[in-house]
Amino acid sequence: MTITDRLENFDAMDRIAGRLQEAVSQVVPAGSRAKDALSGTWLKHPVHPPLTDVVPGSWLSGLSVDVLGGEEGARASRRLVGLGILAALPTAATGASDWSDLIGKDRRLGSIHAVANSTALAAQTLSWVERRRGHRGRGVALSVMAVGMSSAAAWIGGHLSFGRAVGVNHTAVEDGPEEWTAVLDSADLADGELTAGQTSDGFDVLLVKRGAVIHAMADRCAHMGCPLHEGELDGNIVRCGCHGSEFTLDGALVHGPATNGQPRFDVRISAGTVEVRKGRS
Repeated sequence: MTITDRLENFDAMDRIAGRLQEAVSQVVPAGSRAKDALSGTWLKHPVHPPLTDVVPGSWLSGLSVDVLGGEEGARASRRLVGLGILAALPTAATGASDWSDLIGKDRRLGSIHAVANSTALAAQTLSWVERRRGHRGRGVALSVMAVGMSSAAAWIGGHLSFGRAVGVNHTAVEDGPEEWTAVLDSADLADGELTAGQTSDGFDVLLVKRGAVIHAMADRCAHMGCPLHEGELDGNIVRCGCHGSEFTLDGALVHGPATNGQPRFDVRISAGTVEVRKGRS
């Protein structure tokens, strides 16, 4: 069993993680401006990942000055430690917002990631205090410990993104069929309802019929891959049933936590069959 397997199955985190997740979701509810801001909906890119570079970057730079700058670098290294501490606050806020949408193994990994980062932040805060008091040796020792913890946390965060596909656009590689392809019998397409269709090779499409007009988009939500046909249709808005991301019938993003819109498709009915192809108009 690998280290990541052990961390993913560390269910001792579940009870307290569940309570904290509920608290975060109450402070930053789905569909709110705060959720959109912290998720990166306005940026069309998650906010948390770029912020995570600032914190360890500042702390590593501070240690480099400690090693190479001599006594003359004491003030600069202390300021770099302080910069990392300040940057950790918005980084933690965006991370908590993203974590509140996770379940199971992903939530456990995110919890351990947060604990490691919180420990590193506490150590660096103490380091800054010791440096301020003139105890640079203690400060450096605490910084070394903090950088080690933040590196471990970064490794877990990397596994969440690249091993568990958390925070990625789940429709990035779903271009859909280039040519007209059957997805559903037209008799099964009800007016004003979210309807799931599928190509013969397993590509999932969400269909919404409004009178004579049919809308089609990728059925997997860009946020976490949940099936949109299991969500809600509110007027001309499709709301994901998992985390509340909202899209227009043309796939445009309205509210996060998603940071990307849905791929849309051209639709036609041919010989009693609903057919779609990659959007060209």
